[in-house]
Amino acid sequence: MNINKMLKGAVAALTSAAALGALTAPAFAASGTYDLNGKGVDALSVHGGAQRIATIGNAKAKNVILFIGDGMGDSEITVARNYLHGVNGTFQGLDKIGQPGALQTSTGKAAESGVGQYTTFSLGGSSNDSLMAKDSKGQLTGSKTAGVITPVTDSSASGSGWATGTKTYNNAVSVDVKGNPQLNIIELAKANGLATGNVTTSEIQDATPAVQESHSSERACYGPQGKWDGTDKNGDGKVDIKDAELAGIGSCLADQLKANGGIGSISEQLLDTRADVTIGGGAKYFNQLDENGNTLWQQAADRGFQTVKSGDVDGFKNLTYKDGQPVLALLGDGNLPTQFNPSVATKQDAAKDKKPTVCTTNAKWLGNQGAALADFTDKALDLLQANPKSEKGFFLQVEGASIDKQDHNANACGQIGETDDLDKAISAALKKVDLSDTLIIVTADHAHTSQIVESQPYYALSTVLKNADGSKTTISYGTSEKNLYSGGQDTEGAADSSKAQGNMSHTGTQLRIAASGPGASRVDGLTDQTDNFYTIAGALGLATDTTSQNNLSNGGKVTVNKDKDGKYSAAVTGFNGDAVLSYQLVDNASKKVVAESNTSTPLSGVRVATAATTSISFADFTPAEGASYTLTVNGRQSGKSASVSFPSASGSADKTPNGGNGSGNVAQGTVKEPTAPLGKTGATVLGLALMVLALGAGAMIVRSVKAGRRWADARRDS
Repeated sequence: MNINKMLKGAVAALTSAAALGALTAPAFAASGTYDLNGKGVDALSVHGGAQRIATIGNAKAKNVILFIGDGMGDSEITVARNYLHGVNGTFQGLDKIGQPGALQTSTGKAAESGVGQYTTFSLGGSSNDSLMAKDSKGQLTGSKTAGVITPVTDSSASGSGWATGTKTYNNAVSVDVKGNPQLNIIELAKANGLATGNVTTSEIQDATPAVQESHSSERACYGPQGKWDGTDKNGDGKVDIKDAELAGIGSCLADQLKANGGIGSISEQLLDTRADVTIGGGAKYFNQLDENGNTLWQQAADRGFQTVKSGDVDGFKNLTYKDGQPVLALLGDGNLPTQFNPSVATKQDAAKDKKPTVCTTNAKWLGNQGAALADFTDKALDLLQANPKSEKGFFLQVEGASIDKQDHNANACGQIGETDDLDKAISAALKKVDLSDTLIIVTADHAHTSQIVESQPYYALSTVLKNADGSKTTISYGTSEKNLYSGGQDTEGAADSSKAQGNMSHTGTQLRIAASGPGASRVDGLTDQTDNFYTIAGALGLATDTTSQNNLSNGGKVTVNKDKDGKYSAAVTGFNGDAVLSYQLVDNASKKVVAESNTSTPLSGVRVATAATTSISFADFTPAEGASYTLTVNGRQSGKSASVSFPSASGSADKTPNGGNGSGNVAQGTVKEPTAPLGKTGATVLGLALMVLALGAGAMIVRSVKAGRRWADARRDS
């Protein structure tokens, strides 16, 4: 970058703007006067760009509980209600949320209620429709496409929408179409001092829970070795990286992996985000190995988590709040078993009308042992309410995950049982909270395939169910892209080559959203999935717009430490407006960079330990005698930076009160604000000249070079 050209450009820009300080970034959804039909990808993909009710304010709530029925469209709700309670029946939890007059606060007043629909479209069918397209080895392929309007979403894009307020592509986990991490509700709640929880019946690494605790270009990046289950694959009697290589590393972006200088897989980031309560399945993926060769279970224990592993129901029941020890309870190796045994949809057959299906209880369902989704919810609320942080409030997400998974398999009984589980979880929550200060929202991430029809269709698979009131419901499953009659296997492992399940697909219809509690009426009418983020975050008083989120890093601080072995490290705190940090360690005399982070992609760098201390190790760094160094840490989302200079081992700053062994704090630095824009009165060429004279030409050049670097970083990240 030519410095003279940069300076000439800056002078020209200042001369032509009499009120430069008044310029602001476009408020894409601030006015609320636009027509969404006229918006393209560029406008829709920015944070908040897809809001439909941006001008509607928020009533405040101390707590928010978000219930998600994965794949729970209107049809799935109706199918389950018909079967379980009759066609004129009522769910005791699901149907009461949002129903006027159905629920009261602790003072006996009717709780505020709201019911509406929301749109769920995404901005790409896969990472190929983003700047994060990759090849089979995990390397970026240089895609120039940053989003494509896509009517049918998947769970990761939809979850990212309500978790962050940003529309994105299918497969994305809380990153935008350019791969830039977007802060999620759990991160923002932790930054605001609230207690947090994440509960599901799926693998905890699955899309819906993952969007609240991680950022990933690919939803399948479960662990450092992808989806390896942590077992001995080569039969040599030990579990190591060779087994992972045999199993296949998976579909992670290579530069996202910690071994390559990235922020890590979904499981690893879950430990960094450190929600107070995490309950679900996916235990086997914590058998994977981190960059130091330790299992993620070991890492969790070393970092102070209370851990409960697959099958340990008693361990789950005995969990209690312990200060500084968040809960990680993964009660199944994979997705948790559903309440009902699978049913199988088949082609048209008159015998099904004569003998409709009656669902039977699955012996493997954890509800038989007192560990159903309602029990998870009850335990999570006990733990959160015992947490001193809950004095300020809490956020809890609860997912009934396998409505979707069994819908994919045309498994009516499976999806019904999971809907029943969710209904009972809502009822459990209503017994624990006061709707005068707690907002409960119930919705889904996308619609699905099951369709209630008059009679068995010729063109699709179907199931005929016997309802609780003796009537029959015929369900058609006709959204598979595959040959419906080629044989199949459901997720419970019940294969039958004569009764194909197919691979049923999501549908793109709008979804029901209902709420009860403070601010519930904000869900009325037609909204968008991203509006749900603003409803939740606004109710809790969290930072919702980009500027306020960036300002959460104003308290950023970096401290350099040296241990008794003479190894240096940095402790970074206060960068709560960031998900990712970068750093450079520079020799002050030679100006050479002696250590730096990977910044090759937006998911490269150091993952922020939300509202806690982020450690950066310089294990291979050996300072030269008498030299001094400067460490600069940058927030990759906020743009804030903190620098600290420190001497070598012989320097005076190493003389610490730690027994004279040279260990302890070396030096500390705090965030420096980016150079402020000129004031509202504008600037003139004379004003610029006076600034140059006052600050010195040298300082001006330094700022210009830094601006050039920021510009280059922005170009690379986009």
